[in-house]
Amino acid sequence: MAIQITAVRLTAGGTKHEHITQLWWTDQTSGDTGNSTRAQIVDWIENKSGKAYTSDAAGNRTEVGVVTPSMGEKYLRTHADGVWTNNLLALPRR
Repeated sequence: MAIQITAVRLTAGGTKHEHITQLWWTDQTSGDTGNSTRAQIVDWIENKSGKAYTSDAAGNRTEVGVVTPSMGEKYLRTHADGVWTNNLLALPRR
């Protein structure tokens, strides 16, 4: 199953990927919608072989990947053509 990430929530005053705490998503196949914590999405991608992506107005998809920093918690970031990108931070905030 693949989900499209449609919105994010950051910690108060946060501006970076590490500050994303909640993600809203849509399963394009079933039409299901929901929201999950960052930790839940990280676990789903790493341990359940789930896939997540963002999509622009033209329908171009960018894969969401897990970043494992040397210190601190794992976080999510988009990855396109071998480059880490900022697509998650461009999504609407809730």
